[in-house]
Amino acid sequence: MKKLILVRHAKSDWPENTDDFDRPLSEKGEKNAAKMAKFLKENNIEIDKFYSSPALRAFKTCEIFNKEYQLEVETMQKLYNASENNFESLVTDLPDDLNTVAMFSHNNGISNFANSMAHDVFMFPTCGVAGFEIEGNSWSDFHSAEKKPIFFYEPSKI
Repeated sequence: MKKLILVRHAKSDWPENTDDFDRPLSEKGEKNAAKMAKFLKENNIEIDKFYSSPALRAFKTCEIFNKEYQLEVETMQKLYNASENNFESLVTDLPDDLNTVAMFSHNNGISNFANSMAHDVFMFPTCGVAGFEIEGNSWSDFHSAEKKPIFFYEPSKI
């Protein structure tokens, strides 16, 4: 059994003359990311590795989570404004020695990808976190594996 955790970046600002890629987190976003990371850790949500979009708001969210987890972080360009296909290709290439990974990315792609696995409607708020069980022992079997949602957390509801 593998577990995939999807994290939408925390609330960001959009200062004047700032490119989308370089948008920082807002103060509320930083607080929500710290709150969510602490909540996951206190609820024994184990994670082996973090993968993050290199965009500032996603990477900073990942860094805040990593204050609780102290894991290896890898940035992946494909997680910036990722499509469902981007997510799927990244997941199928994950190393099998990792049982649980978290991916930090952006809407609309992260919601669309979650919806495709859950056959349900996920509307990810900023810093929303969804966890899925993936049946099987190899990430390469992702396409044909049964996928089951196991949790969905929103900062305003924890």
